[in-house]
Order: sequence, then structure tokens, then C-alpha cells
Amino acid sequence: MRSYLAAAVQMTASSSKEENLAKAETFVRLAAERGAALIVLPEVFSWRGPRVEEADQIESIPGLTSERLQVLARRHQVHLLAGSFLEKTSEARSYNTSLLLSPTGEVLAQYRKIHLFDVDIPGQVRVKESDTKKPGQDVVTSMTPLGIFGLSVCYDLRFPELYRRLADKGAEVIFVPSAFTFPTGAAHWEPLLRARAIENQAYIIAPNQIGKNVHGFADYGNSMIIDPWGKVIARAPDKECFVMAEIDRDYLEKVRKELPCLTHRRL
Repeated sequence: MRSYLAAAVQMTASSSKEENLAKAETFVRLAAERGAALIVLPEVFSWRGPRVEEADQIESIPGLTSERLQVLARRHQVHLLAGSFLEKTSEARSYNTSLLLSPTGEVLAQYRKIHLFDVDIPGQVRVKESDTKKPGQDVVTSMTPLGIFGLSVCYDLRFPELYRRLADKGAEVIFVPSAFTFPTGAAHWEPLLRARAIENQAYIIAPNQIGKNVHGFADYGNSMIIDPWGKVIARAPDKECFVMAEIDRDYLEKVRKELPCLTHRRL
């Protein structure tokens, strides 16, 4: 398919997995009814709660979240990116895992977040994702009838070498499901997303969490879809919602042909 509609879902995940999954199912249904062929959910969309409860929310794949999303993709006949959720490992730490599902519910790709958010600013904020998460190792793309998709999650956005690896593997559309918080979001979210689109001449689909979260601070929202020229072609308002835009593979091909910077690299 050379042209289709994609949707980025913006939501506020709570500590109720059932409520979160029901909300995601509603947004996916509404986006599909409006013609979306590709729908992307944000990071930790299915559960976001207190650290002390986290161990009880880790799942195997297949498991509750993956199976419900497979049914959802199959029901609405869409490609569905299950932003991320906690995947069981052989140790105490979990993976922060993103799944790409086909319109038949098949798992096309599984990406485990590589870069973990560890920040300690005395007197302000301390977040150490690596305390409970295990980093992934693999750069993941998937060839589909809608083009080649590249997978990433949130904090990965600050590491351009990952996105260049995705471009080298042919990625035309790159997913950045996130829970980007307000201070860094206001300063860096859009510039980084546009940079990743421009330098890799790819569409970027970046659904974000929105509003005050269970940890007491605000997520930035501003979910976006950005074209290969770096233009923001869809931006979410400050509420739970979804936004849609056209993915035009002929336009992407034109951008790469007329400004072939990906072929001009000197290594």
C-alpha cells in the first residue's frame, strides 16, 4: 500500500490494567472506524502504577495484554503497535516491550527498550528505570505491506545512532511510543522528534502519555506524526485522544531521491 492513514493514541494510563486496556480498545476502535490502517499506542499504556505493585503486573508473551491486543488488531483489521508493557524475564527485572501486530493478530516484531532512563537530580527528581527494567539488545525493524517499520521507545529518542541503524535497515516509518514528562518534553520533545525524522528521512509516529500520572508529575502529551521533511502533520491537543495523518510512501521516496543524504554518508 503506497498511502494510508495512521493514528497516534494519547492517553493517561492508571494503575488499573482493565481500565487502561478498555480505554485503548475504545481508541483503537474509533481510529479504525475513521479509516486508520496503522494505530500506535503509547509507552506503558496498559499499566502505570506504584513501583511496589510493579512485580505483580509483569506478563509473559503470550499473556493478558498481548492476547487482548491481538484480538483487537484482528477485530479491526489494522496493524497495531502495542506501545509498551512489562514483559517477564528470567530474573527480577522486566523488559519494557513493544509489540507490532498484523491485521490477523500475528506478532510481527517484538522490541525491548534498549536505553533506560536513569536520572538523579538532588532535591528534584530521581528516576532509575534500570532498577526494575532490563535493557534490550536488538535493533528491530519489520517489513509489512505498509512499508518497513522501525521500533523504539521513549528515552531511545535521545540516541540518534539507534535511529540511523533503523534507517540502515530500511525503516520508512519509525515508532516512538513514550511517557515523556513535562519539563523535558516542553524543551526537547518536538526538536528531537523532528531531528530523527529529518536526518533519517522517515515518518515518525510518537504517541505520548498526557496529564498528571500516578507518580505525581505531569506527562507532556503533544503526541505527533511527523513527515520525512520534518513537518509536524498531526499534533494532539491537551487531552486523551488520537490524531491521524496520511503516510505517503511516494512522498517519502521523493524526499529521499531529491535530497539523497542517506547515500552521501562517509563512514
